[in-house]
Amino acid sequence: MKLNRVLWWKAALTLLAGLLLCPSLLADQVRLKNGDRLTGTIVKADTKSLVIKTPYEGEVTIEWSAVESVTSTQPLNVGLPNGQMVAGVVTTQNGQIVVKTKQAGTVTTAKDSVEFLRSDAEQAAYVAEQQRVLHPGLSDLWHGTLDTGLSLTRGNSALLTYTLSANAIRQTKSDKISVYMTSVYGRNDTTSPSQTIAHQIAGGVRGDINVSPRWFAFGATDFNSNELQHLDLQNTIYGGAGYHVLRGKTTTFDLSGGAGYNQEYFGAYVLTSPGPPPTTQSFAAVTQREAEMNVGQSFNTQLNGRTTLTESFNLYPGISGPGGYRYTFNSTAATKIKAWLGWQVTFTDNYISNPPFGIKGNDMLLSTGLRLTFGKAPM
Repeated sequence: MKLNRVLWWKAALTLLAGLLLCPSLLADQVRLKNGDRLTGTIVKADTKSLVIKTPYEGEVTIEWSAVESVTSTQPLNVGLPNGQMVAGVVTTQNGQIVVKTKQAGTVTTAKDSVEFLRSDAEQAAYVAEQQRVLHPGLSDLWHGTLDTGLSLTRGNSALLTYTLSANAIRQTKSDKISVYMTSVYGRNDTTSPSQTIAHQIAGGVRGDINVSPRWFAFGATDFNSNELQHLDLQNTIYGGAGYHVLRGKTTTFDLSGGAGYNQEYFGAYVLTSPGPPPTTQSFAAVTQREAEMNVGQSFNTQLNGRTTLTESFNLYPGISGPGGYRYTFNSTAATKIKAWLGWQVTFTDNYISNPPFGIKGNDMLLSTGLRLTFGKAPM
């Protein structure tokens, strides 16, 4: 009876020790060159770093060059230097990665020649992302920015100016869709009643298709309204062709040209001239329609790891109707604070050569404020 009791206690202690050691035995292990060891679940690795999910510290990223050995209890997908991939339990022996596969037996390769390690979940996510890039749907691959700025004064002056602009881009190797919008509003509260000093809303949609590595075709429609110009609505439809002068990883420069049709609807307004005595003049609503040419350029560059500069200029000479010309100039410098947050400075200049009587043709804006970023631009 006493012997049975002793055997029972030994079995219980062995079971308890097994339960305590089980998490370590079933976990992946990464040993570093400095002797440290991490246990958990290997998520992924490439030629630069390894990511392991630990029970208490979450995901930990380690430089691949600091890794001495890897031992996995789960199958990993291993990228070989010849472009092939094998899957199986991974160990390390004498600087070699050893993969025990079900189909090809044991595969051995140098640790530094491994292209990647991925868990099954990570490999599935990678394959899904590649399919999304190669065969994207209309809702895929969007990225863009939201810029906002606010100026407010009180005391001897009472002014408010608010700017908001947004753009969203869906770009593949063969085409690009751009959706953009800008809004400016300003109010002077020192007068009674308050006076609107700026109120403009503009936006549009543009599509580009690459017909060769250098040449592309484009089509677009833009909308604009400007209360101080008494412009109720402007709609332009245009298209043409362009040339990629520069297509580097950090700098692009495009030239374009084409033709379009411009419609402008100016509302009725009254001008009051100071006296003595003050006089007023009434002007009826005016509608202008004309065909016009389009010549433009756009430039984008990354000045450093955090700051980018974008600039575009478009000239629209009229070729029918009331004649004249117009141009738009836009330039923005943005600096990243975080991956999703930055600070931007924007300058725009919109000019029409034949504005209604008594209205200035130039509208310039200099604004600064926060930039929010969403999505990820393709490499």
